[in-house]
Amino acid sequence: MNRRVAALEVSRSDGVALVRLNRPEKRNALSIELRELLVGAMASLAADDDVRCAVLTGAGTAFCSGMDRNEFGGDRAHRERLVAASVGAFAAVGTFGKPLIGALNGPALAGGFALALLCDLRLAGPDATVGFPEAARLGIPPAYAAARAALPAGLARELCLTGAVLDAEAALRRGVVAEVASDVVKRALALARDIAAVPAFVTESTKRRVLVERDAVWAPLFAEEERALREALLA
Repeated sequence: MNRRVAALEVSRSDGVALVRLNRPEKRNALSIELRELLVGAMASLAADDDVRCAVLTGAGTAFCSGMDRNEFGGDRAHRERLVAASVGAFAAVGTFGKPLIGALNGPALAGGFALALLCDLRLAGPDATVGFPEAARLGIPPAYAAARAALPAGLARELCLTGAVLDAEAALRRGVVAEVASDVVKRALALARDIAAVPAFVTESTKRRVLVERDAVWAPLFAEEERALREALLA
């Protein structure tokens, strides 16, 4: 009998949660189901006092290739669900109340790059690539708000306007990722355990200020980005 594999895997150990996008055959493309699972998982981890830090990564050879284009279109009800799942998933990652590390085990492109940018820290494996290469062709604006909140203005504009893709070393040189590691998930988990060992009030206070900055400085950008996403997906 075939056993259905969950599209999202979550494990907890030593105060750290590992969240793994688990659609390796689709390069972890964000299906509606996966986005909805991600919303639920991030809420559950936020409410779990035993979790002090989380790591987000992908199964197989990719971090995330972006939205699952096979689910675009359909009737109005389907498109409304697509929008709700998309907005919910990106908000769940971007407003997660605890430190979140992106372990980019492979390509993080389009919406996958947006997810990575919404993490507090990003580490890359040697085969990781980052960028918004498909934004123009698909008619979905790149995630400038996520890019600008994480990167200098010039770099955010360059990546969004040109669709340039950076390899791991270029991403490191330009400050998109903090480190390149041969076993990026192992390294991210070690870093997460170090963060989890810091007194809780310190990390909670720091993350609270990160989110205050997001609301105070970047809220208009994120609101405009959501408007553009709704327009693109509902068209």
